[in-house]
Amino acid sequence: MSAVRGPQLQTTAEPPSANKTMPPEPGLAKPEGSFVALRETVSQPVVAAFCAGGVAGAVSRTVVSPLERLKILMQIQSAGRDAYKLSVGQALAKMWREEGWRGFMRGNGTNCIRIVPYSAVQFSSYNFYKRNIFESYPGADLAPITRLICGGIAGITSVFFTYPLDIVRTRLSIQSASFAELGHKPKQLPGMWATLVHMFKTEGGASALYRGIVPTVAGVAPYVGLNFMVYESVRKYLTPEGDKNPSAVRKLAAGAISGAVAQTCTYPFDVLRRRFQINTMSGMGYQYKSITDAVRVIVSQEGVRGLYKGIVPNLLKVAPSMASSWLSFEMTRDFLTSLKSDADAESL
Repeated sequence: MSAVRGPQLQTTAEPPSANKTMPPEPGLAKPEGSFVALRETVSQPVVAAFCAGGVAGAVSRTVVSPLERLKILMQIQSAGRDAYKLSVGQALAKMWREEGWRGFMRGNGTNCIRIVPYSAVQFSSYNFYKRNIFESYPGADLAPITRLICGGIAGITSVFFTYPLDIVRTRLSIQSASFAELGHKPKQLPGMWATLVHMFKTEGGASALYRGIVPTVAGVAPYVGLNFMVYESVRKYLTPEGDKNPSAVRKLAAGAISGAVAQTCTYPFDVLRRRFQINTMSGMGYQYKSITDAVRVIVSQEGVRGLYKGIVPNLLKVAPSMASSWLSFEMTRDFLTSLKSDADAESL
């Protein structure tokens, strides 16, 4: 037995290091695992809506920056001032002659810095409220009035997070035009942070950065609510029966219609917001005591049209702005949510 067992032991024995897998070094995580975890995170509905909302905001505002600034210049122009009492084409040409391409983009950097978090919070909070408060079961189709309420709450939420940047953007948009009209434009205009600090120090601290927020909230709540309600209703109407994903053209059309309806219904609140934001600026001629006083003064001095100043360039910008906003939002959101299934497949 011993003669047979000996050779077997010699032929089957292996070196200690053969076929031995080295253990991973402690403290080092697999890159693939971290990447899959990141994809899992961004593919969550609320997170995907947050990221997609930021992208949508930046795209939509940059596309229509010249018309956005022209709208603001018309809104804050008091009675008797005719600097921008021109057609849209003439006013844009005047802006180009006096300030060049920088005039078209004046305030857009600040606007994008404001609109990215604003739009991100708005879309993600709508998604959050819809899923956790208003839906009776996951994926339930909400009634139009419920969409209106949900969108209004989402709009109010986003305003409180970003309003100081909005008031600074308004100041930056009108500074260069005001200096040009007075004839002593400085070599370098103050930037976003310089304007923010100056307002904080000289105009009453934190309250100065939230001046005009009451008419803003009063306008934003119905505007955002109408925007979500009309968009989802029109999108559903334009989508062929049985088709869950409408074409890009249908999404663009739904976005343009929703933006036009929402803006027209709530535009006077936007005018009041701009007037209150520059209420203390010297040379502007506004000293309103309250919202009621502002409406009374505007109507008595400028007529009802005063509450709709700048609405023409605003409506011209609404269609491309909201259309590009909704389309870029849905495309980005769909891409991010699709990462979840890919991550699940890679983890198998």
